[in-house]
Amino acid sequence: MKVKKFTRNLHRYLSIFVSIQLLLWTISGIYFAYNKIELVRGEQYRLPKNVEYRIFDRLGISIIETIEYGEKSYKTYPDGNLIKPLTKEEAIKITAQKTTLNPLEVSLITELYPGAEYRGSLPVYKVKTDTKDDINVYVGYMTGDIGSIRSDSWRIWDLMWSLHIMDYRERDNINNILLQILSILALVTSISGITLFFVKK
Repeated sequence: MKVKKFTRNLHRYLSIFVSIQLLLWTISGIYFAYNKIELVRGEQYRLPKNVEYRIFDRLGISIIETIEYGEKSYKTYPDGNLIKPLTKEEAIKITAQKTTLNPLEVSLITELYPGAEYRGSLPVYKVKTDTKDDINVYVGYMTGDIGSIRSDSWRIWDLMWSLHIMDYRERDNINNILLQILSILALVTSISGITLFFVKK
């Protein structure tokens, strides 16, 4: 009987301890679900720049990227000659130069689907590599920048993240309606559980 009573009390006090932490997680989760990070960062107060420039190296050639009213163009620097997009062979060469991975084959990606492992600008080269973790390297079509590196480890993380934020399609939106509704229900559940602990029979 004493063991049973001890076990019941242990469960009761562990439950209140865990419930308080769950309440804190839920409250913070509600804040994240109802507040867009872009607005928190103050992005809404920035004035857009009419023209922006970036100079970088692409396989030994200096390139200047010009962003004018959202449109990008690329020329050699300082000559100002128009450049062509990278070839598949050049994408493989860049992958070998900028990573420790061994590139195998390359394909051009021109459209994205919801939940795709790459979620950046298009078009982009997808370079498969010789790894056990099935690593893909995404190389910028014009710039040669390494945009993303995706592996099985990242894909598992991405799946877990989508389950955590309840965005099963895009896997990025922490302000989705399902998460907002369930976070409120979780809050009510946590508060009611803590309340029952202190309510005497």
